[in-house]
Amino acid sequence: METISTKEPDLDKAGFRLLTLDNPVFCCYLFWTSILILKMLMMSILTAMQRIGTKTFANPEDLKMRTTDEVKFNDPNVERVRRAHRNDMENILPLLIMTLIYIATGPNATLARILFRIAAVSRIVHTLVYAFRPVPQPTRAITFFTTFFITAYMAFYVSIRTITYI
Repeated sequence: METISTKEPDLDKAGFRLLTLDNPVFCCYLFWTSILILKMLMMSILTAMQRIGTKTFANPEDLKMRTTDEVKFNDPNVERVRRAHRNDMENILPLLIMTLIYIATGPNATLARILFRIAAVSRIVHTLVYAFRPVPQPTRAITFFTTFFITAYMAFYVSIRTITYI
């Protein structure tokens, strides 16, 4: 019969020290995560502002707030902002999850912090060239794939670091 230990786990041995404010890599992650979450929240506000400015309301109950009688779904300005916001959700959320897992493996601190910064700035630039000031391709594609490849690198790194445990 196995005995259950009531002893507190050694945080250093368990790897939990990586996810504390004592770890500059984790602090860098917290900072850039906060910035990206705020950016995503602002996209909701920007969508609402575009809807109000163009009188493009998708729900009948919203029409009571304005003088228009028609539900509209096809305003190009509203749709552009919505697509940029959706792109954020499809790319930032996996990045944030993968980055946290990546930190738990104890990566090189300098490389990890550089990757976080590049990915976050890339997503901010992506929004600027997609939702605010459309720029011809390949600008948007470069910013998209920068974050994509950073997320993929982290996933590959974690897979290689943990393959012996499967």
